[in-house]
Amino acid sequence: MEQEPLGRRELDILALERRGFPGPGAKERAIREELGLAPVRYYQLLNALLDDPRALASDPVTVNRLRRIREARRAER
Repeated sequence: MEQEPLGRRELDILALERRGFPGPGAKERAIREELGLAPVRYYQLLNALLDDPRALASDPVTVNRLRRIREARRAER
């Protein structure tokens, strides 16, 4: 059975994560203005996306980088 492709919002989240942001608050502002999401909701969606095999297939470099960061943060706790 073929999986549904990622939706527009999921692709937009991955695209936002590929970008660099100049300073504190810039990313949160982009999340609100471009995606219309509260940052807390954005990070919930992003976290779920990192476990989605479709996201890995769509953007392996970004997903693997974010997974490494997530694992490092978990190890610090």
